[in-house]
Amino acid sequence: MSRPYLSHLRSAADLETTSAGFQAGLAALAVEQNRRATRYVAEAHALRSMASCATLPLDLRAFPGIQMPYVPLKAHYSVEELVFRFLLTRGDTLGGTMRNAGGFMAQCKLTRSVIAHLKLAGKDYRWMHSESNVWADMPKEDADIEPHLRGLSWRTNGQTRTLLYNLTGPLFRNNVDLTLFNCAPENLGRQLYGNAAAYIALGELKGGIDPAGADEHWKTARTALERIQTSFAKLKRKPHTFFIGAVIEAKMAKEIWSQLKSGKIENAANLTADGQIAALTRWLCSL
Repeated sequence: MSRPYLSHLRSAADLETTSAGFQAGLAALAVEQNRRATRYVAEAHALRSMASCATLPLDLRAFPGIQMPYVPLKAHYSVEELVFRFLLTRGDTLGGTMRNAGGFMAQCKLTRSVIAHLKLAGKDYRWMHSESNVWADMPKEDADIEPHLRGLSWRTNGQTRTLLYNLTGPLFRNNVDLTLFNCAPENLGRQLYGNAAAYIALGELKGGIDPAGADEHWKTARTALERIQTSFAKLKRKPHTFFIGAVIEAKMAKEIWSQLKSGKIENAANLTADGQIAALTRWLCSL
């Protein structure tokens, strides 16, 4: 299909985030925040248990199981006040990590969609661990693989494809959320990143669910995509480009739709619309 977006979009309005999509996004964010907070609550329980064994709060300095920089101590604190102050500092830490939670959750959702498509097609895949950067074969049980994954590789029409998240390549010198290569994982490296012919598709993925930041997310993505298009045009190459966003408002949707119709970008989807993500994933895995 020369215009792949037509498989799941009929107008700019289809790209707009619905009330139900927005609510689902907020609910997912709340669940993620609760998941991340669980470890801090467990630490608070452990701190309360240790503090109950001390005569004075400052006596905790002698406890080998407590890292003092993370426990604010004053001579007059009670056990409960100490625990509450500990949770307050941890709350600040949690707030900082949650600012990036939207992007993390978006990546996990897209990853699961890609894996689902590959498994339905009977295709094996390889994946790269985000911390070790080591590639491994598809596990028998992959229910919790998404948070630890930075890359996927599979075969399509006899060719190996490798998808990487968050790559800064020498051709565009800025971070790109999604990059699909025509190569095996073993061939990845600076030499390949400098080869324009190795790039199949590049995309921007914006998972923030706050409507106040929607326009800024699209402006950032649009600038990144324009930079990509300009860089490859100089090398007489035109890889596929696409955009996925969680919060897309009417004005943004019209601009994205205009770029789709003109061929400036090849595909787009609203992250909160499962059918759109499935269609875009199917397209991506077929390239």
